[in-house]
Order: sequence, then C-alpha cells, then structure tokens
Amino acid sequence: MNNGMKPKDRVLAALACKKLDRPPVVCFTQSATVDQMDAVGVHWPDAHTDPEKMATLAMAANKVFGFESARLPFCLTVEAEIMGCTVDLGKVDRTPMVKKHAFESTSEVDVPKDFSQLGRAKTVVEATKLLKKKAGAKLPVVVGTTGPFTIAGHLVGTENLLLWIVTEPESVHKFVKIAAQVENNYLKAIAAAGADIIVMSDPSASTDMLSGEMFDEFAAPYIKQSFSGIDGPKNVLHICGDTTMLLEHMMSTGVNGLSIEEKVQPEKAVEIVKNKVALVGNIGVVKPLLQGTPDDVKREATRVVKSGFNLVAPGCGLAARVPSPNIQALVHAVKEH
Repeated sequence: MNNGMKPKDRVLAALACKKLDRPPVVCFTQSATVDQMDAVGVHWPDAHTDPEKMATLAMAANKVFGFESARLPFCLTVEAEIMGCTVDLGKVDRTPMVKKHAFESTSEVDVPKDFSQLGRAKTVVEATKLLKKKAGAKLPVVVGTTGPFTIAGHLVGTENLLLWIVTEPESVHKFVKIAAQVENNYLKAIAAAGADIIVMSDPSASTDMLSGEMFDEFAAPYIKQSFSGIDGPKNVLHICGDTTMLLEHMMSTGVNGLSIEEKVQPEKAVEIVKNKVALVGNIGVVKPLLQGTPDDVKREATRVVKSGFNLVAPGCGLAARVPSPNIQALVHAVKEH
C-alpha cells in the first residue's frame, strides 16, 4: 500500500511519529552498493570527491531498489580529513577510513571558521544542492554527518580518547568541544543547501565504549551543541551496538529520531521509546542482509514492522557487496505489508 503519499511526505510524517498505513522503508546510514554503482555508472572512490557523482549515486538507492530516501555521503571521514587526519579513500567496495590521527592531548587546534567550504565538506554541500534538484518533491534528501565524540576519536585516536576519560577528562572535553564547533558550522551549511534530514552517526559513543553516565557527560551535550541553531531539517542520531540501555540518554539530546542496530530487540526499543521520538532500523546488515537469504530478510523486516518502528531501515551502513535480492526483499516486505 502507498495510500497515495509521496515518499518524502511519508518519511517526514513518520519522523513526526504520525500514524501511517505502513512505515516508510529507507536507508539513513551508508546506502550505496556495488550493484547500485554499476546501475548508474558511478563508482567509489570517485563518488567521494565529485559532487555530481555523489548526488547521482545518492539517488541510486531509490532508482535501483525503491528505498524512499536519497542519502549522501558514503563515509564518516569528511570532518576528520579536513582537520588534518590521514584518510584512505578506499576502493570500489570499501569505504574511506582514517589511517592516522592529527593531534596529541597538548596540541593547539585551530578551528576553521569556513569549515563547510573546505575539502570534502564543500563537496557534500554542493552535492546536497544537486541532490535537492534531482529528488524534487518526491524524495527526502538525507545527509549523513559524524558525531562529535567519534570525530574527537579520529583527531586524537579513539583508544587515547577512552583512556583520557579516566586520566585526562579535560582533554576529552577539549577535543569533543572542538568537534562540536566544527560540526555546527558544517550542519548549518548542509541545512542551507536543502537537506530535509540530517543523520548524525556517533559510533564511538556506543555502549561498547561509554556507560550511560559517560555518554551524558562526554557525548550528549556536544551532540546538542552540534545541532544548535539548525532550523529546518529533521535530525536523527545513529549509534551502533546494543543501545538498549542508551536509548533514554539518546532521546535526551533532543533529536527527532533514533537509528539503531539489530542488537536491540525491536519490541524492547518500542517499549522504551514510547513513540516520544521516531525509531529507525533495525534490520541487521551482516545477518540477514549480507549473509542471509531473501526469506530471512523478509522475516526480519516483517518483525520490525509489527514491533512498531516508525521507519524500517538497515540497522547500520550497508556493506557494498550486500546481494541485491536481499535489499529487494527488504523493500518489498515493508511496502507490501
């Protein structure tokens, strides 16, 4: 059933926690696969640095599979690279990775005032403008960014950052605050470029790294700071891992939606969140999407729909080699529900 709604209207209504005939099926995390790249003739790593190619590949998730969203960019290294980290842009089936951090605890750091006009941040802003034209009124433009705790880990090394929580907490605050300042400048430019939804991924702020109390001190205030003064786009916070105990803390950041992985039981997530914010997810990207069968995917998608998730989506970024039949099974299971 589509009830005559455009995907954009359905997605925005779902993020406002409105009751719908069915949830939208979207990909708010990394959305590109090699099959999509082949279909539209745009491949990594070229799409990471060229605005037109980035926008074209962002549309492929809808064009090839029918996802009800268009999302860019395809990694979490944009901010770190501009701040001086060494980044490997990857291959056709591997996303960019930070290879070397840029600072030590005592380093002086200059925060660029024109951050959004530098490096690949400028590429993303220009691609967002192009994607807005391509998507028109049909699809929501979704722009992914990196959370401040994760950026701070890129800047100084995540292991160092976690050690400093115990030994040098003031250094942790120093670098997460810098990251939030950078992010706020960037998000304002993304909003002005026409983003309908900003999805901030902060994987290093997961329960694998932080307790709830640590999250409240070292992550939540800076997520709020990153989003402060951003008018227009809906905002979604994505954190990896088993976030069951973190859901209340994530809601405290004031975002419109929470994107979570399959390690959280969908029924439990719905029980905790109580429709106070939208839940996005939480189909496993390894099992069933990468390693399972279409029937496995359909079964899991049906469970997530029945549990009451507002938007059904992969629980984390798609692996570039996810089989197309599995993605098709996800989309069809939700749309035909």
